[in-house]
Amino acid sequence: MQALEGVGPVCAILIKIALGNTTHFKNGREAAACFGLTPVQHSSGGKQKIGSISKVIGNKKLRSALYKGALAVVSQLEKREVRSQKDIWLKELSVRRGKKVAAIALANKTIRTAFAMQKHNKDYQPQLLVA
Repeated sequence: MQALEGVGPVCAILIKIALGNTTHFKNGREAAACFGLTPVQHSSGGKQKIGSISKVIGNKKLRSALYKGALAVVSQLEKREVRSQKDIWLKELSVRRGKKVAAIALANKTIRTAFAMQKHNKDYQPQLLVA
């Protein structure tokens, strides 16, 4: 888990405990929603209204650890060159929407990637740019 961007030893343990053996969730999207990393929806009558990230729902410690790690990655991305496809996506997103939104998006992507890694029992392989 520590190979993921923004995941340290504490965050890796929290992810491992929270995901368990991945039988509780159908997919990574469901896991991210359960941990409070997706916006709240208030949709009715065909009109979609997307709210903010809820501070009450989900695992607060895990969400906080993921957010802090992701914010560190977004901050460091400004000072160095991009190395992978995820870095390009993250840099474009932070320019378009801001650092904090990009950090939440990275935290969401991190938990979904961690779910897939644990479910399929594989290591993380970032898509590096060709030199």
